[in-house]
Amino acid sequence: MSYQVLARKWRPRNFGALVGQEHVVRALRHALEHGRLHHAYLLTGTRGVGKTTLARILAKCLNCETGVTAEPCGKCSACEEIDGGRFVDLLEVDAATNTRVDEMRQLLDTAQYAPTRGRYKVYVIDEVHMLSNSAFNAMLKTLEEPPEHLKFILATTDPQKIPVTVLSRCLQFNLKQMPAASVAAHLARLLDAEAVPYEADALQQIGRAAAGSMRDALSLLDQAIAHGAGSVTAESARDMLGAVDESYLQRLLEAVAAADATRVLSIADEMLSRSLSFDAALQDLAGLLLRIATLQVIGASSASDEAPDAAVLPALARTLDAEFVQLCYQIALQGRQDLPLAPDEHAGFVMTMLRMLAFRPDSASTPATSAGEARKPVGSASPAPARSARDFGGDWPALVKSLTVGGAARELARNSALVAHADGMLELAVPASMGHLAEQNYRDKLRTALEQHLGRPIALKVSKGQATGTTVAEAEAGERETRRAEADRAVQGDQFVRDLVDMFDAKVVGSRARPGGDGN
Repeated sequence: MSYQVLARKWRPRNFGALVGQEHVVRALRHALEHGRLHHAYLLTGTRGVGKTTLARILAKCLNCETGVTAEPCGKCSACEEIDGGRFVDLLEVDAATNTRVDEMRQLLDTAQYAPTRGRYKVYVIDEVHMLSNSAFNAMLKTLEEPPEHLKFILATTDPQKIPVTVLSRCLQFNLKQMPAASVAAHLARLLDAEAVPYEADALQQIGRAAAGSMRDALSLLDQAIAHGAGSVTAESARDMLGAVDESYLQRLLEAVAAADATRVLSIADEMLSRSLSFDAALQDLAGLLLRIATLQVIGASSASDEAPDAAVLPALARTLDAEFVQLCYQIALQGRQDLPLAPDEHAGFVMTMLRMLAFRPDSASTPATSAGEARKPVGSASPAPARSARDFGGDWPALVKSLTVGGAARELARNSALVAHADGMLELAVPASMGHLAEQNYRDKLRTALEQHLGRPIALKVSKGQATGTTVAEAEAGERETRRAEADRAVQGDQFVRDLVDMFDAKVVGSRARPGGDGN
């Protein structure tokens, strides 16, 4: 007997065997049990989530010889023929290859005839969004006034392309992508029934690789069994998928946190030598950063992570700045998008990691390297050396200009006015219109810069509202306006300009003169 692939052998034959679509099954069960049958159903969802399978189960429910039921017997001739794909009153049409209006009219011409064997004629049209506008228009009349014996089940991965005139005449059900944990649990039950040995971590890897598609998961499982010579192990699945052991990614993030570019390059070369997929590495790295960011927000006691090596995540969450985690996430996503444009995948991956180092925040700590020497972070300043405390005499603009700080924290300093100061304490006020600059993380960065410059701990308080003092931004704007006014006066007093005015009876309007060196 020839081997039957798992995706076909374990295809659900009733609602109870369908995984992950309980919301759709519940609605259809109620409709069948109470006799509230619609003439057209639209099933939407990504590939492999069960649209065609659900259509066949619904066809069995409508045509089972025991009567219209939510629990087809599966043993009568109608059920067996539907399962075998040979039921004469079930017509499955692939709209991707039958897009023309003539083909749709030919199909609909048979709709008026009564069923040959079953209770209902069921038309299943897969990828219905591929039909032409003329084909949709031809189908619309039948959808408006269908014969009592006719049921439409439309399936699509792109409902946005279906005309609203068709959508409004269908009951629409959106099938969800299945979570990796649910896929892995289903695969475990299947392997238990098949008596195939497996490791739970291998099924988790396959569940993640399937990206919500149970059909893809079953196809990958078939491949994994063959790859593992009759068993499914984590190492074999990882090799088959080209997946990256998470320890590589954790070591990369540790190296980035330590600003150790040499170590980053060494790990990337090690991944290259093992022929690992750098596209998968960036995808998994983004997933790891997501878990770290979630851990930073909800805390270690609340975070749920099923990964076997999740114990190292709290250490990474403490080491990496929350803003930097968000930035690294964006860099990983962009790096994956740019990967096809790179000279090769390894080069694209290395450049992505170097970009994380280059954009590492100034406030990040810099642990010592194994050689005992402090390594300077790429693209950031080294920690300020210990220095004797400096006095602050109250000249806030002068202090701001001497600070080493950038980004929003610098804008906070430039747009704040000094309200009060005492030994180890500064109170600032920022205009209400720029209140977003007073967020905690910006205040912390400004306080760190002040402490590094003044050489002592500082208590910084920032309030929202106008203050009597002048901000650095206001002072700089005033200086620019003064220089521009002087430039205007110089133009007005220029002999050549006066000669032009006298010669052509002209006047100077709206001078746009700028002083030399003024970039604004």
